[in-house]
Amino acid sequence: MEVSKSFACGLAFGQVVLMTEDVAPLSESLVGSWSLVSRVVRTSAGEKAPSHLGDDPVALLVYDSSGNFAAQFMKRNRDADEPPAAGAATSIRNNTASSGGYDAYFGTYTVDDVHSSVTQTLVGSLAPVNVGQVLTRVMSVDGNQLRIVVDTTTPDGQDAVITLVWQRSTT
Repeated sequence: MEVSKSFACGLAFGQVVLMTEDVAPLSESLVGSWSLVSRVVRTSAGEKAPSHLGDDPVALLVYDSSGNFAAQFMKRNRDADEPPAAGAATSIRNNTASSGGYDAYFGTYTVDDVHSSVTQTLVGSLAPVNVGQVLTRVMSVDGNQLRIVVDTTTPDGQDAVITLVWQRSTT
């Protein structure tokens, strides 16, 4: 196990005190189950972009210690008759496509601790066109919060960034 350390200096009764804080690498701190807190899609101009998953989706993300992961996203207020997103599976860069307000995929992952990125290979997906897709995301864990930033495009082809904030599940 490799642990990086961050250092801070402080004063205690006129003496300099060196304090260290152990920070686990992403490859260790990522392991667990995560519940979605927020998912925001913004265009390169900074404008909030619409999402097939709505403004407040519910989601679960799991990374195990063996290199497997699973993700499920659901539009909170799904319409029973909501059709799959037309053409979205082929037009969205570095992201998967939802169907009827739902998206799910699973596979394997590797972590690049130096660049704080995770590369996922999709073994299975709700959208068949996404099977085999390789997705790389920049991630960081701070305590029990996971932040993921994804460069992507909107369904109409605009460059965009998705920022997801997750909370570690403790139950």
